Amino acid sequence: MKKKKIAFLKEQLHLHFDDVFEKSLINEIAKNGIYATYENKDILIDIGTETTHIPLIINGLVKISRDDSHEHEILLYYLEEGDTCAISFINCIHRSKSMFRATAEEKIECIMLPVNIIEEWMVKYKTWRVFIIDSYHNRLEEMLSVIKELAFFKLESRLYKYLANQVKFKHSNDLLITHQEIATDFNTSRVVISRILKTLQEDGKIKLDRRKIHVEIL
Repeated sequence: MKKKKIAFLKEQLHLHFDDVFEKSLINEIAKNGIYATYENKDILIDIGTETTHIPLIINGLVKISRDDSHEHEILLYYLEEGDTCAISFINCIHRSKSMFRATAEEKIECIMLPVNIIEEWMVKYKTWRVFIIDSYHNRLEEMLSVIKELAFFKLESRLYKYLANQVKFKHSNDLLITHQEIATDFNTSRVVISRILKTLQEDGKIKLDRRKIHVEIL
């Protein structure tokens, strides 16, 4: 059974990370990693919990968020195929509790990596160091972008960019998402979101349906 598990993980790793990690590292990931699946809205990592593993995303989309001082959720960024949560790795190294929440936005497949092993890889494998540093850099840029948008952009512009990013991540111009789900990500009311969506529709940027939003990429 263990040999089958290792062979399966090797196959997945060669498929998604063959140009990222060297063969010996792929072998170690397959040996030590745990294959896991999560359904839509499942929580992989929660705020205040001790992080013992970090996910290496094979398929699917994961939302990373945190709570403000009033316990309202704030969207920070997304993880998709080929990503990992480098910030969670930093929490692991310092043995600190997670400040972020990782939630599956759709069914996902991932390899959960134990922190005690991946610390060793930082010294042992250059490709792993580069992967973690690049991931951390990319996530930091995305969070700075969120801060900039909160400070300078109107909600209408932020909402359209949010929808455009959803199209990119989900590879479809038709988004099966409710006004309430968007309102939760923006920490505002459904009424406000519905009003802005109607404005975007009048501007020809989106088309609203009862169960979906069609986004016109301009």
